[in-house]
Amino acid sequence: MKNERSTAPLADRLRPATLDEVVGQQHLLGPDKVFRRTIDGGRIPNMVFYGPSGCGKTTVARIIAQNSGMLLHKLNGTSASTGDIRDVMRDVGSFGSQNGVLLYLDEIQYLNKKQQQSLLEYIEDGSITLIASTTENPYFYIYNALLSRCTVFEFKPLEPDDVEQGLENAVRKIEALDGAQLEVEDGALRKLATASGGDMRKALNGLEFAVAAARMATADDDAGPLRLQVDAVAQVAQRSSMRYDRAGDEHYDILSAYQKSMRGSDPDAALHYLARLLVAGDLPSACRRLIVTAAEDVGLAWPQILPIVQAAVDMALQVGLPEAAIPLGDAVVLVATAPKSNSGANAIFAAMADVQNGKSGPIPRQLQNKHFDGEDAEVKGQHYKYAHNFKHNWVQQQYLPDVLRDTVYYKPGDNKNEQAFKDYWDKIKKGQ
Repeated sequence: MKNERSTAPLADRLRPATLDEVVGQQHLLGPDKVFRRTIDGGRIPNMVFYGPSGCGKTTVARIIAQNSGMLLHKLNGTSASTGDIRDVMRDVGSFGSQNGVLLYLDEIQYLNKKQQQSLLEYIEDGSITLIASTTENPYFYIYNALLSRCTVFEFKPLEPDDVEQGLENAVRKIEALDGAQLEVEDGALRKLATASGGDMRKALNGLEFAVAAARMATADDDAGPLRLQVDAVAQVAQRSSMRYDRAGDEHYDILSAYQKSMRGSDPDAALHYLARLLVAGDLPSACRRLIVTAAEDVGLAWPQILPIVQAAVDMALQVGLPEAAIPLGDAVVLVATAPKSNSGANAIFAAMADVQNGKSGPIPRQLQNKHFDGEDAEVKGQHYKYAHNFKHNWVQQQYLPDVLRDTVYYKPGDNKNEQAFKDYWDKIKKGQ
Protein backbone atom coordinates (compact mmCIF):
# COMPACT_ATOMS: atom_id res chain seq x y z
CA MET A 1 0.00 0.00 0.00
CA LYS A 2 1.41 3.39 -0.99
CA ASN A 3 1.69 6.16 1.57
CA GLU A 4 -0.20 9.41 1.21
CA ARG A 5 2.27 12.23 0.75
CA SER A 6 1.70 15.95 1.02
CA THR A 7 2.11 18.00 -2.17
CA ALA A 8 3.51 20.94 -0.20
CA PRO A 9 7.18 21.77 -0.92
CA LEU A 10 9.57 19.89 1.31
CA ALA A 11 11.06 23.12 2.66
CA ASP A 12 7.63 24.11 4.01
CA ARG A 13 6.75 20.67 5.35
CA LEU A 14 10.03 20.37 7.26
CA ARG A 15 10.27 23.93 8.55
CA PRO A 16 11.49 23.93 12.20
CA ALA A 17 8.83 24.53 14.86
CA THR A 18 11.17 25.84 17.58
CA LEU A 19 14.28 27.99 17.69
CA ASP A 20 16.25 24.98 18.94
CA GLU A 21 15.56 23.18 15.66
CA VAL A 22 16.93 26.00 13.52
CA VAL A 23 20.39 25.25 12.12
CA GLY A 24 23.04 27.96 12.03
CA GLN A 25 22.70 31.59 13.17
CA GLN A 26 24.16 30.79 16.57
CA HIS A 27 25.40 34.38 16.87
CA LEU A 28 21.70 35.18 17.35
CA LEU A 29 20.09 31.95 18.53
CA GLY A 30 22.72 30.70 20.97
CA PRO A 31 21.33 30.37 24.53
CA ASP A 32 23.55 33.15 25.87
CA LYS A 33 22.84 35.64 23.08
CA VAL A 34 20.83 38.82 23.65
CA PHE A 35 18.50 38.07 20.74
CA ARG A 36 17.61 34.62 22.08
CA ARG A 37 17.17 35.84 25.66
CA THR A 38 14.91 38.65 24.51
CA ILE A 39 12.67 36.36 22.46
CA ASP A 40 12.54 33.66 25.16
CA GLY A 41 11.56 36.37 27.64
CA GLY A 42 8.47 37.16 25.59
CA ARG A 43 9.57 40.68 24.69
CA ILE A 44 9.21 41.17 20.95
CA PRO A 45 10.65 44.44 19.66
CA ASN A 46 10.24 45.78 16.14
CA MET A 47 12.86 43.93 14.12
CA VAL A 48 14.32 43.72 10.63
CA PHE A 49 16.03 40.48 9.61
CA TYR A 50 18.65 41.04 6.93
CA GLY A 51 20.46 38.28 5.07
CA PRO A 52 20.56 36.08 1.96
CA SER A 53 17.74 33.76 1.01
CA GLY A 54 17.51 30.34 2.60
CA CYS A 55 19.38 31.21 5.79
CA GLY A 56 16.42 31.04 8.20
CA LYS A 57 14.98 34.58 8.34
CA THR A 58 11.43 33.54 7.51
CA THR A 59 11.60 30.45 9.71
CA VAL A 60 12.75 32.38 12.78
CA ALA A 61 10.17 35.10 12.19
CA ARG A 62 7.36 32.55 11.93
CA ILE A 63 8.42 30.78 15.11
CA ILE A 64 8.47 34.06 17.02
CA ALA A 65 5.12 35.12 15.58
CA GLN A 66 3.37 31.82 16.27
CA ASN A 67 4.48 31.83 19.90
CA SER A 68 3.75 35.48 20.59
CA GLY A 69 0.08 35.20 21.50
CA MET A 70 -0.56 38.22 19.29
CA LEU A 71 -2.94 38.49 16.36
CA LEU A 72 -0.72 37.52 13.44
CA HIS A 73 -0.80 39.00 9.95
CA LYS A 74 1.57 37.79 7.22
CA LEU A 75 2.32 39.86 4.13
CA ASN A 76 4.90 39.59 1.38
CA GLY A 77 6.27 42.78 -0.09
CA THR A 78 6.26 41.33 -3.61
CA SER A 79 2.46 41.03 -3.62
CA ALA A 80 1.12 43.16 -0.72
CA SER A 81 -1.06 46.10 -1.72
CA THR A 82 -1.96 49.26 0.17
CA GLY A 83 -5.35 47.63 0.80
CA ASP A 84 -3.65 44.65 2.47
CA ILE A 85 -1.82 47.02 4.81
CA ARG A 86 -5.11 48.79 5.65
CA ASP A 87 -6.64 45.42 6.56
CA VAL A 88 -3.90 44.96 9.15
CA MET A 89 -4.56 48.40 10.58
CA ARG A 90 -8.29 47.73 10.86
CA ASP A 91 -7.57 44.89 13.29
CA VAL A 92 -5.86 47.24 15.74
CA GLY A 93 -8.10 47.47 18.82
CA SER A 94 -10.40 44.65 17.69
CA PHE A 95 -11.61 41.84 19.96
CA GLY A 96 -9.01 39.42 18.68
CA SER A 97 -6.07 41.77 19.20
CA GLN A 98 -6.10 42.26 22.97
CA ASN A 99 -2.48 41.09 23.07
CA GLY A 100 -1.54 43.30 20.14
CA VAL A 101 -1.07 42.84 16.41
CA LEU A 102 2.09 41.34 14.99
CA LEU A 103 2.81 41.96 11.33
CA TYR A 104 5.30 39.64 9.68
CA LEU A 105 6.36 41.37 6.47
CA ASP A 106 8.60 39.34 4.18
CA GLU A 107 10.66 41.06 1.45
CA ILE A 108 9.86 44.52 2.83
CA GLN A 109 12.20 46.13 0.30
CA TYR A 110 9.50 45.75 -2.36
CA LEU A 111 7.08 48.07 -0.55
CA ASN A 112 7.24 51.64 -1.80
CA LYS A 113 8.00 54.57 0.49
CA LYS A 114 4.34 55.54 0.94
CA GLN A 115 3.38 52.01 1.95
CA GLN A 116 6.21 51.86 4.48
CA GLN A 117 5.27 55.29 5.85
CA SER A 118 1.69 54.16 6.44
CA LEU A 119 2.94 51.79 9.16
CA LEU A 120 4.84 54.43 11.10
CA GLU A 121 2.03 55.73 13.33
CA TYR A 122 1.00 52.23 14.42
CA ILE A 123 4.55 51.12 15.11
CA GLU A 124 5.25 54.36 16.96
CA ASP A 125 2.40 53.86 19.46
CA GLY A 126 3.01 50.10 19.79
CA SER A 127 -0.32 48.98 18.38
CA ILE A 128 1.51 47.01 15.69
CA THR A 129 4.74 45.09 16.23
CA LEU A 130 6.71 44.64 13.03
CA ILE A 131 9.00 41.76 12.09
CA ALA A 132 10.30 42.39 8.60
CA SER A 133 12.81 40.48 6.50
CA THR A 134 14.86 41.49 3.50
CA THR A 135 17.61 40.09 1.32
CA GLU A 136 18.87 43.60 0.53
CA ASN A 137 20.77 46.07 2.68
CA PRO A 138 18.02 47.62 4.85
CA TYR A 139 19.90 50.91 5.13
CA PHE A 140 19.47 51.36 1.38
CA TYR A 141 15.99 49.95 0.83
CA ILE A 142 13.95 50.69 3.95
CA TYR A 143 12.56 54.13 4.74
CA ASN A 144 14.80 55.78 7.35
CA ALA A 145 12.01 56.77 9.74
CA LEU A 146 10.71 53.20 9.78
CA LEU A 147 14.19 51.70 10.10
CA SER A 148 15.01 53.94 13.07
CA ARG A 149 12.17 52.31 15.01
CA CYS A 150 13.47 48.80 14.42
CA THR A 151 16.48 46.76 15.47
CA VAL A 152 18.36 45.21 12.55
CA PHE A 153 19.68 41.66 12.93
CA GLU A 154 21.96 40.21 10.27
CA PHE A 155 21.49 36.56 9.29
CA LYS A 156 24.58 34.97 7.77
CA PRO A 157 24.83 32.37 4.97
CA LEU A 158 24.80 28.86 6.38
CA GLU A 159 28.01 26.87 6.51
CA PRO A 160 28.06 23.45 4.79
CA ASP A 161 28.07 21.76 8.23
CA ASP A 162 24.87 23.61 9.15
CA VAL A 163 23.18 22.65 5.88
CA GLU A 164 24.24 19.03 6.25
CA GLN A 165 22.77 18.95 9.75
CA GLY A 166 19.54 20.39 8.37
CA LEU A 167 19.45 17.71 5.67
CA GLU A 168 20.00 14.96 8.24
CA ASN A 169 17.06 16.36 10.23
CA ALA A 170 15.01 16.44 7.03
CA VAL A 171 15.74 12.79 6.24
CA ARG A 172 14.45 11.75 9.67
CA LYS A 173 11.31 13.86 9.24
CA ILE A 174 10.63 12.47 5.78
CA GLU A 175 10.81 8.94 7.18
CA ALA A 176 8.40 9.90 9.98
CA LEU A 177 5.95 11.84 7.81
CA ASP A 178 5.87 9.57 4.75
CA GLY A 179 6.58 6.23 6.40
CA ALA A 180 9.46 5.73 3.99
CA GLN A 181 12.88 4.31 4.73
CA LEU A 182 15.78 6.27 3.30
CA GLU A 183 19.16 4.66 2.81
CA VAL A 184 21.66 7.50 2.38
CA GLU A 185 25.08 6.74 0.94
CA ASP A 186 28.03 8.34 2.75
CA GLY A 187 28.82 11.71 1.24
CA ALA A 188 25.45 12.19 -0.48
CA LEU A 189 24.13 14.78 1.95
CA ARG A 190 27.51 16.49 2.06
CA LYS A 191 27.39 16.82 -1.72
CA LEU A 192 24.04 18.59 -1.51
CA ALA A 193 25.19 20.76 1.39
CA THR A 194 28.30 22.04 -0.35
CA ALA A 195 26.41 22.72 -3.58
CA SER A 196 23.70 24.78 -1.89
CA GLY A 197 25.72 27.96 -1.49
CA GLY A 198 24.58 28.26 2.13
CA ASP A 199 20.90 28.20 1.13
CA MET A 200 18.91 25.65 3.16
CA ARG A 201 15.87 25.98 0.92
CA LYS A 202 17.88 25.05 -2.17
CA ALA A 203 19.43 22.12 -0.35
CA LEU A 204 15.98 20.83 0.66
CA ASN A 205 14.69 21.27 -2.87
CA GLY A 206 17.62 19.19 -4.08
CA LEU A 207 16.87 16.54 -1.48
CA GLU A 208 13.22 16.49 -2.53
CA PHE A 209 14.22 15.97 -6.16
CA ALA A 210 16.64 13.19 -5.21
CA VAL A 211 13.99 11.43 -3.09
CA ALA A 212 11.46 11.67 -5.94
CA ALA A 213 14.04 10.18 -8.33
CA ALA A 214 14.69 7.36 -5.86
CA ARG A 215 10.95 6.63 -5.72
CA MET A 216 10.79 6.44 -9.51
CA ALA A 217 13.66 3.96 -9.47
CA THR A 218 11.66 1.73 -7.12
CA ALA A 219 8.76 -0.20 -8.63
CA ASP A 220 6.78 -0.10 -5.38
CA ASP A 221 7.07 2.37 -2.50
CA ASP A 222 6.99 -0.56 -0.08
CA ALA A 223 9.50 -2.67 -2.00
CA GLY A 224 12.43 -1.54 0.10
CA PRO A 225 14.42 1.47 1.21
CA LEU A 226 14.82 4.49 -1.05
CA ARG A 227 18.49 4.79 -1.89
CA LEU A 228 20.08 8.22 -2.08
CA GLN A 229 23.39 7.63 -3.82
CA VAL A 230 26.23 10.10 -4.27
CA ASP A 231 26.16 9.81 -8.07
CA ALA A 232 22.44 10.52 -8.23
CA VAL A 233 22.69 13.44 -5.82
CA ALA A 234 25.63 14.83 -7.83
CA GLN A 235 23.33 15.08 -10.85
CA VAL A 236 20.89 17.14 -8.81
CA ALA A 237 23.69 19.33 -7.53
CA GLN A 238 25.77 19.35 -10.71
CA ARG A 239 26.14 23.11 -10.57
CA SER A 240 26.75 24.98 -7.36
CA SER A 241 23.89 27.20 -6.31
CA MET A 242 26.26 30.12 -5.88
CA ARG A 243 24.58 33.28 -4.66
CA TYR A 244 24.66 35.95 -7.33
CA ASP A 245 22.29 38.75 -8.22
CA ARG A 246 23.58 41.42 -10.56
CA ALA A 247 21.40 44.04 -8.87
CA GLY A 248 21.95 42.93 -5.28
CA ASP A 249 24.51 43.26 -2.50
CA GLU A 250 26.24 39.96 -3.34
CA HIS A 251 27.11 41.28 -6.80
CA TYR A 252 28.89 44.31 -5.40
CA ASP A 253 30.52 42.32 -2.61
CA ILE A 254 32.10 39.96 -5.15
CA LEU A 255 33.26 42.84 -7.35
CA SER A 256 34.71 44.60 -4.31
CA ALA A 257 36.57 41.48 -3.18
CA TYR A 258 37.80 40.87 -6.75
CA GLN A 259 39.30 44.34 -7.07
CA LYS A 260 40.70 44.46 -3.54
CA SER A 261 42.37 41.07 -3.99
CA MET A 262 44.18 42.29 -7.10
CA ARG A 263 45.11 45.52 -5.33
CA GLY A 264 46.33 43.50 -2.36
CA SER A 265 48.56 41.36 -4.64
CA ASP A 266 46.81 38.08 -3.81
CA PRO A 267 46.49 36.23 -7.15
CA ASP A 268 44.76 33.21 -5.62
CA ALA A 269 41.95 35.24 -4.06
CA ALA A 270 41.65 37.35 -7.21
CA LEU A 271 41.25 34.19 -9.32
CA HIS A 272 38.62 32.85 -6.92
CA TYR A 273 36.46 35.95 -7.28
CA LEU A 274 37.03 36.04 -11.03
CA ALA A 275 35.80 32.43 -11.13
CA ARG A 276 32.64 33.38 -9.23
CA LEU A 277 31.93 36.15 -11.73
CA LEU A 278 32.53 33.88 -14.72
CA VAL A 279 30.51 30.96 -13.36
CA ALA A 280 27.65 33.43 -12.89
CA GLY A 281 28.12 34.53 -16.51
CA ASP A 282 29.03 38.11 -15.60
CA LEU A 283 31.79 38.63 -18.14
CA PRO A 284 31.27 42.42 -18.54
CA SER A 285 31.75 43.14 -14.83
CA ALA A 286 34.86 40.95 -14.68
CA CYS A 287 36.40 42.84 -17.60
CA ARG A 288 35.44 46.31 -16.43
CA ARG A 289 36.88 45.91 -12.93
CA LEU A 290 40.05 44.33 -14.32
CA ILE A 291 40.74 47.35 -16.55
CA VAL A 292 40.02 49.81 -13.74
CA THR A 293 42.30 47.98 -11.33
CA ALA A 294 45.16 47.88 -13.83
CA ALA A 295 44.94 51.66 -14.26
CA GLU A 296 44.19 52.61 -10.66
CA ASP A 297 46.35 50.22 -8.68
CA VAL A 298 49.26 49.30 -10.98
CA GLY A 299 49.22 52.52 -12.91
CA LEU A 300 52.51 54.35 -13.25
CA ALA A 301 54.49 51.63 -11.47
CA TRP A 302 54.25 49.68 -14.74
CA PRO A 303 52.21 51.62 -17.31
CA GLN A 304 52.93 49.01 -19.99
CA ILE A 305 50.35 46.80 -18.29
CA LEU A 306 47.46 48.87 -19.66
CA PRO A 307 47.65 47.76 -23.31
CA ILE A 308 48.35 44.18 -22.17
CA VAL A 309 45.21 44.07 -20.01
CA GLN A 310 43.17 45.79 -22.71
CA ALA A 311 44.29 43.16 -25.22
CA ALA A 312 43.29 40.36 -22.81
CA VAL A 313 39.87 41.94 -22.28
CA ASP A 314 39.34 42.39 -26.03
CA MET A 315 40.23 38.74 -26.57
CA ALA A 316 37.88 37.61 -23.80
CA LEU A 317 34.96 39.60 -25.20
CA GLN A 318 35.69 38.31 -28.70
CA VAL A 319 35.72 34.62 -27.84
CA GLY A 320 33.13 34.76 -25.04
CA LEU A 321 32.63 32.23 -22.26
CA PRO A 322 33.92 29.71 -21.37
CA GLU A 323 37.17 30.39 -23.29
CA ALA A 324 37.22 34.00 -22.04
CA ALA A 325 38.43 32.64 -18.71
CA ILE A 326 41.89 31.93 -20.17
CA PRO A 327 43.01 35.47 -21.15
CA LEU A 328 41.24 36.94 -18.15
CA GLY A 329 42.96 34.50 -15.80
CA ASP A 330 46.33 35.49 -17.23
CA ALA A 331 45.54 39.19 -16.91
CA VAL A 332 44.25 38.90 -13.35
CA VAL A 333 47.41 37.11 -12.22
CA LEU A 334 49.47 39.77 -14.00
CA VAL A 335 47.66 42.64 -12.29
CA ALA A 336 47.80 40.95 -8.88
CA THR A 337 51.53 40.28 -9.07
CA ALA A 338 52.59 43.57 -10.71
CA PRO A 339 54.18 46.41 -8.69
CA LYS A 340 51.57 48.83 -7.39
CA SER A 341 51.11 52.59 -7.48
CA ASN A 342 47.98 54.70 -7.18
CA SER A 343 49.81 58.01 -7.56
CA GLY A 344 48.19 58.79 -10.91
CA ALA A 345 44.70 58.02 -9.62
CA ASN A 346 45.25 60.11 -6.49
CA ALA A 347 46.50 63.00 -8.61
CA ILE A 348 43.50 63.16 -10.94
CA PHE A 349 41.02 62.70 -8.08
CA ALA A 350 42.63 65.62 -6.22
CA ALA A 351 42.56 67.81 -9.32
CA MET A 352 38.89 66.96 -9.97
CA ALA A 353 38.02 67.78 -6.35
CA ASP A 354 39.49 71.27 -6.77
CA VAL A 355 37.56 71.85 -9.99
CA GLN A 356 34.31 70.59 -8.46
CA ASN A 357 34.83 72.93 -5.51
CA GLY A 358 35.18 75.92 -7.84
CA LYS A 359 38.93 76.23 -7.43
CA SER A 360 40.10 76.99 -10.96
CA GLY A 361 40.54 80.57 -12.20
CA PRO A 362 41.58 82.10 -15.54
CA ILE A 363 44.07 80.23 -17.71
CA PRO A 364 47.48 81.97 -17.67
CA ARG A 365 47.91 84.36 -20.59
CA GLN A 366 50.90 82.51 -22.01
CA LEU A 367 48.84 79.32 -22.37
CA GLN A 368 45.73 80.83 -23.96
CA ASN A 369 44.85 80.07 -27.55
CA LYS A 370 44.63 83.70 -28.64
CA HIS A 371 47.00 86.43 -29.80
CA PHE A 372 45.14 89.71 -29.23
CA ASP A 373 45.49 91.80 -26.09
CA GLY A 374 42.77 94.18 -25.00
CA GLU A 375 43.51 97.79 -24.15
CA ASP A 376 43.36 96.91 -20.45
CA ALA A 377 46.19 94.36 -20.68
CA GLU A 378 49.11 95.52 -18.53
CA VAL A 379 51.56 93.27 -20.41
CA LYS A 380 51.16 93.00 -24.15
CA GLY A 381 51.87 89.75 -25.97
CA GLN A 382 51.36 86.11 -25.11
CA HIS A 383 54.98 85.37 -24.17
CA TYR A 384 54.57 81.60 -24.40
CA LYS A 385 57.86 79.69 -24.11
CA TYR A 386 58.00 76.67 -26.46
CA ALA A 387 59.66 73.94 -24.37
CA HIS A 388 61.40 72.28 -27.32
CA ASN A 389 63.39 75.44 -28.00
CA PHE A 390 65.23 74.99 -24.72
CA LYS A 391 67.82 72.58 -23.39
CA HIS A 392 66.38 69.19 -22.37
CA ASN A 393 63.03 70.35 -23.83
CA TRP A 394 62.10 72.11 -20.61
CA VAL A 395 61.83 75.71 -19.41
CA GLN A 396 60.50 77.25 -16.21
CA GLN A 397 57.02 78.63 -16.85
CA GLN A 398 53.71 78.94 -14.95
CA TYR A 399 51.09 76.52 -16.18
CA LEU A 400 48.53 76.46 -13.34
CA PRO A 401 46.05 79.31 -12.84
CA ASP A 402 47.13 81.92 -10.28
CA VAL A 403 44.69 80.60 -7.67
CA LEU A 404 46.37 77.18 -7.85
CA ARG A 405 49.98 78.30 -8.30
CA ASP A 406 52.43 75.86 -6.66
CA THR A 407 49.69 73.27 -6.04
CA VAL A 408 51.03 69.71 -6.15
CA TYR A 409 48.66 66.93 -7.25
CA TYR A 410 51.07 64.26 -8.40
CA LYS A 411 53.38 62.67 -5.83
CA PRO A 412 55.59 59.93 -7.33
CA GLY A 413 55.23 56.45 -5.91
CA ASP A 414 58.20 54.67 -4.40
CA ASN A 415 58.50 52.18 -7.27
CA LYS A 416 61.46 51.90 -9.65
CA ASN A 417 59.64 53.34 -12.66
CA GLU A 418 58.34 56.54 -11.06
CA GLN A 419 61.50 57.13 -9.04
CA ALA A 420 63.57 56.94 -12.24
CA PHE A 421 61.40 59.63 -13.87
CA LYS A 422 61.56 61.74 -10.70
CA ASP A 423 65.36 61.59 -10.62
CA TYR A 424 65.50 62.54 -14.29
CA TRP A 425 63.37 65.66 -13.86
CA ASP A 426 64.95 66.65 -10.55
CA LYS A 427 68.32 66.85 -12.29
CA ILE A 428 66.99 68.82 -15.26
CA LYS A 429 64.98 71.29 -13.19
CA LYS A 430 67.96 71.91 -10.95
CA GLY A 431 70.11 72.66 -14.01
CA GLN A 432 72.37 69.63 -13.70
